Amino acid sequence: MTTPPTDVDLDRILVGAHHDPHSFLGAHPTGDGHTVVRALKPLARSVAAVRPTGERTELAHLRDGLFTGTLPGTGADHHLLVTYDDGAEQLHHDGYRFPPTLGDIDLHLIAEGRHELLWRVLGSQVRTLDGVPGTSFAVWAPHAQGVRVMGDFNGWHGTAHPMRSLGSSGVWELFVPGVGAGTRYKYEIHTRDGRLLHKADPLARATEVPPATASVVHTSAYAWRDDDWMASRGGGDCHARPLSVYEVHLASWRPGLGYRELAEQLPAYVAELGFTHVEFMPVMEHPYGASWGYQVTGFFAPTSRLGDPDDLRHLIDSLHAAGIGVILDWVPAHFPKDEFALARFDGEPLYEPADPRRAHHPDWGTLEFDHGRREVRNFLVAGAVYWCTEFHADALRVDAVASMLYLDYSRPHGDWSPNEHGGHQNLDAVAFLQELTDTVRRTAPGALTMAEESTAWPGVTRPTHERGDDGFGGLGFDLKWNLGWMHDTLGYLARDPVHRAWHQDEITFAMVYAYSEHYLLPLSHDEVVHGKGALVTKLPGDWWQRRATLRALYAFMWAHPGKQLLFMGQEFGQGEEFDHDAGPQWWVLDEDRPGHADHRGIRHLVGDLNARYRATPALWELDADPAGFSWIDTSHTEANILSFVRRDAAGRPLVVVANFSPLVHTGYRVGLPDAPAWREALNTDAVRYGGGGVRNDGVVRTEPVPWHGRARSAALTLPPLAVVWLEPADGPVPDPEEADLDEH
Repeated sequence: MTTPPTDVDLDRILVGAHHDPHSFLGAHPTGDGHTVVRALKPLARSVAAVRPTGERTELAHLRDGLFTGTLPGTGADHHLLVTYDDGAEQLHHDGYRFPPTLGDIDLHLIAEGRHELLWRVLGSQVRTLDGVPGTSFAVWAPHAQGVRVMGDFNGWHGTAHPMRSLGSSGVWELFVPGVGAGTRYKYEIHTRDGRLLHKADPLARATEVPPATASVVHTSAYAWRDDDWMASRGGGDCHARPLSVYEVHLASWRPGLGYRELAEQLPAYVAELGFTHVEFMPVMEHPYGASWGYQVTGFFAPTSRLGDPDDLRHLIDSLHAAGIGVILDWVPAHFPKDEFALARFDGEPLYEPADPRRAHHPDWGTLEFDHGRREVRNFLVAGAVYWCTEFHADALRVDAVASMLYLDYSRPHGDWSPNEHGGHQNLDAVAFLQELTDTVRRTAPGALTMAEESTAWPGVTRPTHERGDDGFGGLGFDLKWNLGWMHDTLGYLARDPVHRAWHQDEITFAMVYAYSEHYLLPLSHDEVVHGKGALVTKLPGDWWQRRATLRALYAFMWAHPGKQLLFMGQEFGQGEEFDHDAGPQWWVLDEDRPGHADHRGIRHLVGDLNARYRATPALWELDADPAGFSWIDTSHTEANILSFVRRDAAGRPLVVVANFSPLVHTGYRVGLPDAPAWREALNTDAVRYGGGGVRNDGVVRTEPVPWHGRARSAALTLPPLAVVWLEPADGPVPDPEEADLDEH
């Protein structure tokens, strides 16, 4: 026999502040062979309980939409026949007769912060219980007095669907019969101070199209076709494989295209250019399009601006079919303050730290995650696993790692609190990042993690179990963005050539620390936004000199140790900075005069760089080994010339000579290794690329003239503002002197 509800209990249920509405709503035995049924239908004119036999019992309206009545016998095998003011009748299953959809193991793992499949138990799940189809809703809101779910199915009146608390886990849960995929919903949270908040689901897997903010029930019906890709993507050491990345803002690559239309164009374009991977700027849902996805509100939902989640799956599948890996930009450092999302989710700091000195990010006007809270860390780590498994992402590029690692990041003295040892390292964030990289590596074989980290924090790409001199274990990332290389190289090339002589150490300094981490060299969207201009406009000289220097930059970058990343539009040297509304300036590819390569020439070069790169193991096989690189000469600073050698595991060399001056150098002697004869593998001054066509014709033979510390050397022609790659000439190479004797 159950205890009848008191007026206080009823009041709490009606205002949405009761922790266990299932103890009163639904069917309950009275102890005398009868069953009392209570239904909360605030929009109804009348409610009747209908037994499978057809027996109908009218329920009395007690107050405020609460109907109650007594049925003969015991059991909960009844429906609710609800009549509305317009006379319409609907037959409902009673949702308050079902047990919780989360088990004890789920709740234990959530409380411990170890539920790696969190999206399968929280959020909205389409399911069938006891033969009844519907959707279960579950949300973590430990500070709430009560939680209700509101949506299309109840006229957006949460009163009809209060959720039950599952104890100390802080999870609230409810199964709603009849609700299916495509239904919009939110949670109505009754805070401890009496406010009602309307919140989107943190674990929603789909959303309304912004600026609308509701969550959407979603279940995937997508059938993947990339089994072979997924089975092989983890093969081999990523550092000993070619990896070049085309960074894309999907919403503006071709403005107006959705995921499905992009799947028809993007894979072919990227494959033609020869990139091994694309990187999508964040595809997770965000309210403000001009944030480019970096202020996320839907951490498990692709942006609905471009289609539904299965449409994104189709795009990724299509890229895999074209042999192209997919990197997703992912933002676990911060989130926006929008009232409908994570900020003070249950009325109090929850996803953000309670200490305002740690909660508010001074640079972006956002809130930082509380990486020390188990449930928050679980939310983020499970999200990483989600994108790598449910969407087959091949890598995650983790945004703003530096802002997580330091408690004093962008904060003046007095505006931050030190860690337990008195230092400025964020120990919680370190533990989170280590858990993140280890978990992704274990649960998504072959998926990589990449850190956007701009400081000298040691061991970003060191394994987590290996401790450094600082006492910290490594962070476990596979690659780190080399922002120092980017800054120094662009700084050097932005100078007039006459001034570069005093700054050549800027372009060579990266090799001092090149093997301290595993690096990716980025020329990303960050370099072409916020008034910085396009890459080509950063460079000095007239239009021809700027384009020539850009071509030389690309060839130097592709030959430098480390992987490469280039942002869209820069592959053809567009002259304007990134505009997320207009997208790349595709039209400039059509304005070149016949016979004159301009923007198309730069795109030809990028395609050839990728083709040569992928076909030349010397450029990637020993990326992580100092044996794969050696300088030939960096001393000719007044001429703006430097040269180096790359080698593969078999010792086969590729020589790179860069002339960053606007002068042609003829007869320029360079000490060369090994092979007696060489030929140009690539020359950025080629007419095909928009250059002047200055080149080394045919085979270049070395002579026994010691130079640059080497026994043999050759006299080369160096084009202006250009980079030349030389490879050994395979096969027998006739000696010019012997050829002359034969002719006589």
